[in-house]
Amino acid sequence: MNSMKLTRQQQRILDFIRTQQQAIGQSPSLREIARHFGFRSMTAAMDHVRALIRKGALKHRPGQARSWQVVSLFEDLRSVVVDIPVYGSIPAGLSEEQKQEATGCISVDVESLGIRPTTRTFSLQVRGDSMIGKHIMDGDYAIFEHGVTPRSGDVVAALIDNESTLKTFLTERGKPYLRAENPKYPKLIPATELVIQGVMVALLRKRR
Repeated sequence: MNSMKLTRQQQRILDFIRTQQQAIGQSPSLREIARHFGFRSMTAAMDHVRALIRKGALKHRPGQARSWQVVSLFEDLRSVVVDIPVYGSIPAGLSEEQKQEATGCISVDVESLGIRPTTRTFSLQVRGDSMIGKHIMDGDYAIFEHGVTPRSGDVVAALIDNESTLKTFLTERGKPYLRAENPKYPKLIPATELVIQGVMVALLRKRR
């Protein structure tokens, strides 16, 4: 939205359009705007709508009725909240046998986290202290993207020799291994298999 401020009447009309979109799923017509605000003609309503478009508070799709889209600064900053499934917990310590089960979901503000969740996005609750060097604490919720190829230094949820763990993915002489971010834990070198279940893309910490 540009630097021009809305008049009080323009703000009221913008709020009315937004409320109607939320209530019935479409924008009000010019006739409905005129009736709601007591305008004598639809021309007055159109003048206000054109001003809102000119100031960047509305967008309009040419040739489509009731197609105004609110793009005010307030609307741009509204949170987009999505639910991400939680599949149990993951040890940030010594690896453990994998027992994965759905335990519900967490609702996240994707704009604040700066992520774009997909059908492959999932979350695990962290248990242990092996990743404190990267500020990943016991009880945190780590959010992962499945199917992403990890880069050196990425935090990953992994199955190493069929046991699950949360560690930093690294390579040495072309061979992958997992490193804890706490010096009391050893690095993990796979004896037979290392499967990356997901690359961490965000971290949530609930108030305790």
